Amino acid sequence: MWALGCDPVRDRVQFVSRTGVCFGQRTELLWDHPVASSFDWKRVVWNIDTQGYERSLSVLTKLLGLSDIWRTPARELSLGQKMRVDLALALLPEPELVLLDEPTLGLDELAKRQVLEFRRAIIEARGVTIAVTSHDLTDLEALASRIVMVHKGEVAFDGPFSELRATPGIGRRLRLRTDGLRPVLASAKFLETRDGAHEYSYDPSVTSRTALLAEVEAQVSMLDVETHRPPIDDVIAGLYETWRTT
Repeated sequence: MWALGCDPVRDRVQFVSRTGVCFGQRTELLWDHPVASSFDWKRVVWNIDTQGYERSLSVLTKLLGLSDIWRTPARELSLGQKMRVDLALALLPEPELVLLDEPTLGLDELAKRQVLEFRRAIIEARGVTIAVTSHDLTDLEALASRIVMVHKGEVAFDGPFSELRATPGIGRRLRLRTDGLRPVLASAKFLETRDGAHEYSYDPSVTSRTALLAEVEAQVSMLDVETHRPPIDDVIAGLYETWRTT
């Protein structure tokens, strides 16, 4: 496997010098020291020249909002603040490639949203390539423009999420509120009833929404109806199930 024109094993020093890494479960922060001390440590260890350090730090301070926590001890930071600082440390040497491992793990919804916004801002400001590994597929869809799926050691899919969702057989969801009865539909698969609403999956390439609703109206009175895309978790689980059985 090659990256940045290097063999990451044989050319380890060259590859690492051009790569930034940030782990959701680990931190580079000096726990009992102010945030500023971790950046001084990184500057010395990575031998970043003064001009490059000041240039990079200026950009990151604005992008990630570091000013208010610059003198705060690492142990006093929230999970979201620690993630912001760890992202900044990974970006400080101005890498060409950044690897994020579970960057939203353990974060609340506001902190997750901030990480997504920071990622977009970083790409726009730096033009850096960011590779993300995550089990939170909803966040991943919002975070990444491209997804790579591996099955049995081989790349089974490599492309944008829009192409993934366009895979034949993915289908859509129909959610109904009726007068209390649940219709039995020949052209859709019943999934669940929750909070008084019945949910089905159907294939729009086989059954049109008009025909599906006509089938519903022939059985019950509809109070509310909506169609939507299935959760990305279900899309990916369905694909892996298909690959497993073929």
